[in-house]
Amino acid sequence: MSRAKRIALVGAGHIAETHARAIREVGARASFVAVAELEPTALDSFANRHGIPGRYGDLATLIAAEAPDLVVVCTPPWLHFEQIRTCLAAGSWVLCEKPAAGSLAELDAIEAAERTSGARCSSVFQWRFGDQVAHLRRLVASQAMGRPLVGSCLMNWYRDAAYYRVPWRGRWATELGGPTVGAGIHFMDLVLWLLGDWSEVAAMTATLDRDIEIEDVSMATVRLAVGALVSFVNSMLSPRQETSLRLDFQNATVELRCLYSYADDDWFYTALPTAGGSTQSTVWKTTTTSSLSREAMQLTGVLAAMDGEPDGLVSMADIRPTFDLISSLYKSAATGRTVRRGSIVPGDPYYTHFAASLPDSANRADEANTASTSRTDPIPNPPVLTPPA
Repeated sequence: MSRAKRIALVGAGHIAETHARAIREVGARASFVAVAELEPTALDSFANRHGIPGRYGDLATLIAAEAPDLVVVCTPPWLHFEQIRTCLAAGSWVLCEKPAAGSLAELDAIEAAERTSGARCSSVFQWRFGDQVAHLRRLVASQAMGRPLVGSCLMNWYRDAAYYRVPWRGRWATELGGPTVGAGIHFMDLVLWLLGDWSEVAAMTATLDRDIEIEDVSMATVRLAVGALVSFVNSMLSPRQETSLRLDFQNATVELRCLYSYADDDWFYTALPTAGGSTQSTVWKTTTTSSLSREAMQLTGVLAAMDGEPDGLVSMADIRPTFDLISSLYKSAATGRTVRRGSIVPGDPYYTHFAASLPDSANRADEANTASTSRTDPIPNPPVLTPPA
């Protein structure tokens, strides 16, 4: 086994706790050496909880002092692109929370920085990982359930007005997008990873009930390259929160019902009798159970790639279809037209930002200087509603 990789983390909020646990899970393969956080109290509290010796007020100082092998980026979205480039320029690999970038242009710039430095960037898409998902992907690849025909993906979440009072939230320049980017990106990425690339999208977005710039709901119909049709609903307005996925194949239906994460018991298979199953069949459900969290599974893949083992990255090339879909979804919603895969190229305003009309990343940083970079706000619990008498 190679030496333990020296890992640093930037941003000490609630999502950083998840990654800190993942670093502990991989054991001797990693050493958690440093953390960077703007707020001194949050910095010390996080470092004390996790026994981290290196404590810094900014990423550049951390990199200069520690030269980490890998940096896990857990800051607000608008900071990701420049922080990724800073790490790559120093030769540090990166594991970045979503979205890793705010446009196809930034994604291409990250790939260019990778070629220059030799280091790589991986985007956090933990929904790709887990025993049930890996098993389902094998079933799809072998066509054990026949061809995919129809899909329905719902991310019905709830974020109230107080959630958007954090200054960087609700703004195109700093949050980069609404539930399409902040939530639905996971299911869009998962469906494409399972079923293959897409060919066209028709979409609508709206801001119906929050005082924000970005959308609070989006809906899209996507035709996949294999011919299947899949619908996506991404909402921040749903009092009864649920995340659900349904994929109808020729011989079976696969369903997932959960909220922010899934367990093995959240997966359901319904098979046609001719396929050897019955209603709510477990005939295709794997019994394999890993002791690792999905975040630790992805981190293990990154560490393996750093050692030159078979590439376990969720690389920038891997996520390009997802980013093309998001960009095209926004363009379709704005123009009222169906948008085809690969039609957004340099020169198209949707190539430079999901919102098309915003300034480029260098100017976005100046615009966002007044926004809070607090990373300590928890995800709110579902609302408690009192039914009418």
